[in-house]
Amino acid sequence: MGAIAFSVLPARLLAAGTNGADLQRACGPASGRSWLCATVFRISGSFRAADIADALSKPLGVLLVLVLAFVLTVVARRLIRRLADRLKVGATPGTTAARRDQRADTIAGVLRSTVSVLIWTLALIIILGKLGVELAPLLAGAGVLGVALGFGAQTVVRDFLAGLFMLLEDQYGVGDVIEIGATGASVSGTVEAVTLRVTRLRDVEGVLWSVPNGEVRRVGNKAQYWSRAVLDLALAPDTVVADATGVINDVAHGLRADPAWHDRIPADPEVWGVEALEGDRVVIRVVVRTRPLAQWDVARELRARLKVAFDTSGIRLAVAQLITTGDGHAARRGGGAEEDAR
Repeated sequence: MGAIAFSVLPARLLAAGTNGADLQRACGPASGRSWLCATVFRISGSFRAADIADALSKPLGVLLVLVLAFVLTVVARRLIRRLADRLKVGATPGTTAARRDQRADTIAGVLRSTVSVLIWTLALIIILGKLGVELAPLLAGAGVLGVALGFGAQTVVRDFLAGLFMLLEDQYGVGDVIEIGATGASVSGTVEAVTLRVTRLRDVEGVLWSVPNGEVRRVGNKAQYWSRAVLDLALAPDTVVADATGVINDVAHGLRADPAWHDRIPADPEVWGVEALEGDRVVIRVVVRTRPLAQWDVARELRARLKVAFDTSGIRLAVAQLITTGDGHAARRGGGAEEDAR
């Protein structure tokens, strides 16, 4: 088959295509010769066709680089989308759907942006090289500019890096109740939005706080995996501890047995016993493990049921006392239920 093809081609074209001098005259020296020009000249033996191919080599090369960059970007985005879908499905148990989806979408967004910038930056460098632009001074200038921008935007970079690690480590998410120890202050509230740069949370008074992620020094999450309702019950000093402990234990277990509350209390409540013993009160601590963010509702219901049980059993709460200080001021010392964030 090859012999037939070569027999069809004129001997003059074959001679021209294999003549090194003609090839150099048509397409230039080997160091700067385009592949398209050399290929066309070897096939056709025409100097005019070689000139046209040489003129089209740069535009076609640029077009090919753009097409490859576009294809790589599309493929990378699809792979990142599949990764995000797997993160949404294989999330840590106990995380909410909104938190899981936000974490996956944010990580996917960062990856998409990073990959796109890398692909198109590389494509731009290749295109400039094909157009004959001297890249050494350009890269040196870009390096100097990058250093200057890095110094000027180091706070923003710190916020982005801190936000990225926070998302990867799943420290907190939308809907969690957290306490943030930021530079110079501490803020607590419900997380409403998490981005790579800032965390927004609303406190109990309705104030919306925006905390840069780079300013966060420590985080206390009150809603991750499970929570705990802790009640310190201040009773009268003459209370029989065994009787009070029995009443508290019965009420707490009765709350868990209630179908309306059973799903919010995954484990049996525990009465830890006497937490403090003072002249005017005996403090007994009871703890109830709850599902995330249910500790406050459980604590309120438990207080209400304990009040009824104490009244029925004749167990008295500690009575508030007025203590007069040396300067004549009165300080109120009260009893009642106190909640510990332990």
